[in-house]
Amino acid sequence: MTVDQPKYKTSDEVDFVIVGSGAAGGILAKELSTNGFRVVVLEQGPYLTEADFTHNEIEIFAQDKLTNHPKLQPTSFRKTPDERAKAQRALMYGRCVGGTSVHFTANFWRFHEIDFIERSKVGPIPGANLVDWPVTYADLEPYYTKVEWEIGVSGLAGSSPFDPPRSKPYPMPPLPVKSSGVLFERAARKLGWHPFPAPMAILSQARPGRSACVQCGYCLGFGCEVGAKSSSLVAAIRVAERTGRCEIRPNSYVHRIETDANGRAVGAVYFDEKRNTHLQKAKAVVVCANGAETPRLLLLSKNKQFPNGLANSSGVVGKNLMFNTYSSVTGVYEHPLNDYKGYCVSRVLHDFYELDHHKVGFYGGGGLDARYEWTPVSFAFGGMPPETLHWGKDFKATLAHNFSRTMEVSTHGTSLPVENNSFSLDPDLKDAWGLPGLCLTYKDHPDDLKLTNWLLERAHEVHEAAGAVKKWSFPAQEQQFGVHLLGTCRMGNDPKTSVINPDHRTHDVKNLFLCDGSSLVTSGRGQPTMTIMALAFRAADRITALAKRGEIGA
Repeated sequence: MTVDQPKYKTSDEVDFVIVGSGAAGGILAKELSTNGFRVVVLEQGPYLTEADFTHNEIEIFAQDKLTNHPKLQPTSFRKTPDERAKAQRALMYGRCVGGTSVHFTANFWRFHEIDFIERSKVGPIPGANLVDWPVTYADLEPYYTKVEWEIGVSGLAGSSPFDPPRSKPYPMPPLPVKSSGVLFERAARKLGWHPFPAPMAILSQARPGRSACVQCGYCLGFGCEVGAKSSSLVAAIRVAERTGRCEIRPNSYVHRIETDANGRAVGAVYFDEKRNTHLQKAKAVVVCANGAETPRLLLLSKNKQFPNGLANSSGVVGKNLMFNTYSSVTGVYEHPLNDYKGYCVSRVLHDFYELDHHKVGFYGGGGLDARYEWTPVSFAFGGMPPETLHWGKDFKATLAHNFSRTMEVSTHGTSLPVENNSFSLDPDLKDAWGLPGLCLTYKDHPDDLKLTNWLLERAHEVHEAAGAVKKWSFPAQEQQFGVHLLGTCRMGNDPKTSVINPDHRTHDVKNLFLCDGSSLVTSGRGQPTMTIMALAFRAADRITALAKRGEIGA
């Protein structure tokens, strides 16, 4: 059912303009409009619905139907600030209403208590800018619960001995186990570890207007045609629209936050689909554009009052970028697993979530999961043994044999915040609108590489214990491409070392708020989307309280 949205004029001073409609932006739109505020959401991508989502791999992967397009928004890369950056694709994020939550894998566990206080526990790490969060797990726990119940998460409370405390069980049971999950669970228990059903932001039971997962097999990278994946599109945006107070304005490319003579934000400047420029006026601005585009927008918004970028008196906007570490070991088995059917991940373990860095010789922690994330074309190009010739009769035979007998054991781990790891404006590269493109500067901390290789060894052990007839992996390489875009406008109490306070309010501009992956202080052990949504629910409460007390403004 379509809902008539309000059509605000750009000259109407709405209560909030939200930049971005992803995991955080969708939640904030839902909460603020439900709380009685007039909201405009500006999304740079199109408004796609279930009818637009397809299984066309060429359209999705080669033509970037759901994601940022490198020709429209080129990026560059360098390892250190003193290098000259070279143009290359450096990041990926969702570019449609719902953002990356539309096409993500939907792994969906909470951060643990250690993630918020790790600096206090382990002490300083040479070469890293590790600090504690200004909030704790206990502060976020009610909001994690709210995410699970309102957005829709399937899982089994108490199934992992390492899970943090929770106030309620999951609202739905786990999704049915896949063959890879069975093999993983048996092997992990054989090794003395503690596998458990993966918490997933995918419905195992139908909800009003949404189907339970139909096991179509097109999950990672694809939009869900039946609404089973708990994206902000299906679980938040539509609730916001039903309030009658929230307008979603797609194809709106925000490139500046406008401020007045008092340094107060007065709205967001954007290009529409025809590249005409508009200023949407608002009493307050909430930027939820992701950990790359949020710092970019602040840097593009520099003016005489803010010569280093808006809300950047600290000089840390764009810095302390974290990607999370990731690797995988692929295994081929004797009998068909048929793991290409269904969602990606059914079992995970967190035995290594908090490693004793004195014993292993490096900082970090993480986990393993059993998965199959290949679709047919992507498998042919990326899922085959490294020595396979990609043509001819032998290739065809190997492809036919392996497609139904393959599974991966993937690792996911911490990524240390390093000040030089950053997004900045490239002085030479321009996007399709003539604006400076993003430059990624990134060099993994040595401990990140040590952690990844250590977890890879554990993943090999799982395949061995599970009886793989063949397995392979590649050593951890320094990353030059990011999907988890975290930490670039970090939260903190000190305006000299952080961009936002614990209310998500920028230290420098009292009616400018930021909430997305850029807000994170540490990376967790992978899968940050649930924490981003929990932060958004909490931010909405804090912003609502400030607004109702009349405390938003100069």
